[in-house]
Amino acid sequence: MSAVEFLRPEGWLGVNGGPRYVQLRQRLEAGIEAGVLPPNSSLPPEREIAEITGLSRVTVRKAIQELVSEGLIEQRQGSGSFIRERVSRMEQSLSHLTSFTEDMAHRGMDTKSSWLERGVFLPSAQEISALDLPEGAEVARIYRLREAGGRPMALERAALPLDILPNPLEVTTSLYDVLDRLGHRPVRAIQKISAINLEPPEAKLLGVAEGAAGLSIERTSFLSSGRVVELTRSLYRGDAYDFVAELRL
Repeated sequence: MSAVEFLRPEGWLGVNGGPRYVQLRQRLEAGIEAGVLPPNSSLPPEREIAEITGLSRVTVRKAIQELVSEGLIEQRQGSGSFIRERVSRMEQSLSHLTSFTEDMAHRGMDTKSSWLERGVFLPSAQEISALDLPEGAEVARIYRLREAGGRPMALERAALPLDILPNPLEVTTSLYDVLDRLGHRPVRAIQKISAINLEPPEAKLLGVAEGAAGLSIERTSFLSSGRVVELTRSLYRGDAYDFVAELRL
């Protein structure tokens, strides 16, 4: 069945079915779920959908915008609206201190990093406080887009004292592998997790709609001596991750 045939109003659009934009949104959702509207396929233009359904373009636009907000449809400037490919959700334990590379390796997935920043910098006020840096100290900072299975998953920004990571260019895949080799791998961490809506620059890098749900995670890691070794601030796609913690009495 083609998208045009699927959207014809007979059988699903009725006066007692609630607001018309909701009925259209539900029809589109059903088509996505059933595979009638497959991933990466394009929707007919709003004007054409309005003609097929007998709805106004305002109603059609409202239904589509809701699906954009839900992450089911992607609007590409100059190209139209497309069905987004669904991302399989992953569970990540909060009980173990592991790196992104290690987490994905356990799932049998290859990882890739796109470097956005990597070098030695003057620290921010937050980095000075979190890392307990002396006056005049610099930090090694790495900022990258993390991908797994060919999909963008997270944005990760880490800052470390220079005596812990003298050369940030050594980090090509796993930061923790480098720290382990240098004898500075952290043994415990404190993490703060917040729900956010992704700003346009981060949403674009992660391949999701502007304002889409995300998870902000701030991690402060420690050596066995108790010294703070790392401040990492990460943004994760909200449609790709579930973080799980085991609680014991």
